Amino acid sequence: MASDADAVYDDEVEIRADELTPVVTWGVNPGQSVGINGNVPAPAGPDQQISDALAYMHLAAGQPIAGMKIDVAFIGSCTNGRLSDLREAARIVSGRHAAKGVKALVVPGSVAVQRAAEREGLDETFRKAGFEWRDAGCSMCLGMNPDKLEGDQVCAASSNRNFKGRQGSPTGRTLLMSPAMVAAAAITGVVTDVRELGEEVPAGVR
Repeated sequence: MASDADAVYDDEVEIRADELTPVVTWGVNPGQSVGINGNVPAPAGPDQQISDALAYMHLAAGQPIAGMKIDVAFIGSCTNGRLSDLREAARIVSGRHAAKGVKALVVPGSVAVQRAAEREGLDETFRKAGFEWRDAGCSMCLGMNPDKLEGDQVCAASSNRNFKGRQGSPTGRTLLMSPAMVAAAAITGVVTDVRELGEEVPAGVR
């Protein structure tokens, strides 16, 4: 539904999508995040939240988030497992391969999405790139079944929560980012600006 052409608004907000950068979480809740070109913040005042998060994530204040090594790449769950998400991630990994030592898996957000993706051959694109293609489900979003982090492994995840122990290990570390960014991290083995791979990523999938 569109507003009337002569509608009057109390306030207007203009968002320049072309100026946005991909965002990555550095801490232990979705709000603790930074642009891919930014640095991890330093603690301010008596608030211990940042200090505790840095200690848990093994990060130093001021260090760049880009370049952080990952062990696992997880694309999917109900949050970012839409067909459009899988298409975008598949486009990025096509002709490439997951970095050595990185476990990469894709879990469609629903059975309907899974079937549609398989009809388009997206599953084969991911498999050729060294990703595991799974049935629809929750998987590493909350550490279900055998899909869990081990020890203090770092996971680049397109799911929606990065709380302590969320992915099955009490010391596991989760970095939330878009499916496109997870795909880039899987290919390079580190947190990477997907745009550095020569990909023009639509603002809506950042």
